[in-house]
Amino acid sequence: MPIDLDAVGRVSAPHEHRYTWRDQVIYALGIGAPRTSLAHLYEGVPGGLVTFPTYGVVPALAPVMELVAEAGVQMEQVVHGAQRITVLEPLPAEATLTTTATFTAVYDLKRFVQLRLETESLHGDTPVQRGRWQIIVRERGGFGGARPPSDEAPKVPRDRPPDWTFSQRTHPEQALLYRLSGDLNPLHADPAVAAEAGFEDGPILHGLATFGFLARAAIEHEADGDAAALETLAAQFRKPVWPGDTLNIHGWRLPDGCRTALQVSVDGRDGAVVTNAWAAFRG
Repeated sequence: MPIDLDAVGRVSAPHEHRYTWRDQVIYALGIGAPRTSLAHLYEGVPGGLVTFPTYGVVPALAPVMELVAEAGVQMEQVVHGAQRITVLEPLPAEATLTTTATFTAVYDLKRFVQLRLETESLHGDTPVQRGRWQIIVRERGGFGGARPPSDEAPKVPRDRPPDWTFSQRTHPEQALLYRLSGDLNPLHADPAVAAEAGFEDGPILHGLATFGFLARAAIEHEADGDAAALETLAAQFRKPVWPGDTLNIHGWRLPDGCRTALQVSVDGRDGAVVTNAWAAFRG
């Protein structure tokens, strides 16, 4: 069945998402926060828990999937292509956020289809975070549509080594833990579904879990661990990551003094698994 191109321009219903300290802790563990990160893992920490800025993708997922379904796409058919968040205000420690999504474009990748959506989350009447989503639909391309525009991400400098590298092994159960934050795509849990999608080595890790690891690395090295300093984070998920892989995250500070180019590889495999990635922080 072809993609419903009339879905472009649609706006989702407003989705309310109530989260508490438990949701924060589950999310933090899902993106690999170690036991030393008590500010994100223990509700009794002085000053209270700090919400990771990338938690904003969690309340935005439901309106995104509402519109994806309206386009005639089932969850089992999709993988995450790219993600960008813009943090307007730090996320409260506990809150109810209201998020809407807008379907902005459909592009033809010959074999695959790229869906683009934008989200906005409000705390009360105040916008706190915006997102740009790229969803890849498998085996649905070739309908004669336009190709996507060139990516605007800054390039990784090739003439010098990274300014820093952050390495962390993911747990074999990392995807099963991350899915507790609400991304229930069976591709990340069911070996049969993963094999049918071409991943014979088993269920792959959520792109948004890797996105969280990327945020943690950038925050540690560029903001001395101050999560509230993150302004923008963007990444393209180029190749799959499997639970148990060791992520090697590299950062290059750019001459503009505002952004850091990022790239992610994994031990034992050639090529980057995350590209066109960058972060910007408040001064």
